Amino acid sequence: MSVTDRELTEMDGGDKREFVRGMFTAIAPRYDFLNHLLSLNLDRVWRRRAVARLDWERVPDGVYLDLCSGTMDLAATLGNSPGFLGRVVGADFVHPMLVRGRDKCFRAVPVTADALDLPFADRYFDGATVGFGVRNLADLGRGLQEAARVLKPGARFVILEFTTPAWQPLRGAYLAYFRHLLPTVGRLVSKHRTAYSYLPESVLTFPEPEALAEMLRGAGFVDVGFTRLTGGICACHVGVRA
Repeated sequence: MSVTDRELTEMDGGDKREFVRGMFTAIAPRYDFLNHLLSLNLDRVWRRRAVARLDWERVPDGVYLDLCSGTMDLAATLGNSPGFLGRVVGADFVHPMLVRGRDKCFRAVPVTADALDLPFADRYFDGATVGFGVRNLADLGRGLQEAARVLKPGARFVILEFTTPAWQPLRGAYLAYFRHLLPTVGRLVSKHRTAYSYLPESVLTFPEPEALAEMLRGAGFVDVGFTRLTGGICACHVGVRA
């Protein structure tokens, strides 16, 4: 599917779903390399912060879910944590991405599944994470509700997502990098014309952290809060299943 930058953020649910699936299938071979390169390895730091907020030590031998798991970096970060004795289900609807990550941790199991229609029983998981994936959902509200459905009461849901710094001059520098340098490098390395134009467009049109927090409350989470990381480039959201 070939689209302009404006069209990327104006798709209906079905079109966005198919575009996202095709895009991530195409960039899967270079996805990990570009993540680390374009974030200057900060993505590794952010994932560790997310796992630290999950409170998995409460049930160290439990079953956890990593939604929109991609190449399973976040699932592996949890699964490889010292003292973790449980299992992590890495769910994503882009199978080639899961294939790239299936050997990163023996405690992390890939499952091809759509975050909007999860094939898991109600109240099944002891906690859940999603790293940089919720903005790709064709229906964000439904995705948050599905996450709530499959979590046990008292389980934590941790979301990592990009946001936009408010403080100048960091905001200006960040937007210049995000809108110009990042898409150029991404296109050169991935050989995909629109994938790394979609990234900044999707971030800039995604709800601000305060709005996402309200959506989490509406989906059935309590004790909702968020922390801005690295000057506001990223936010770590936490909610507890009521």
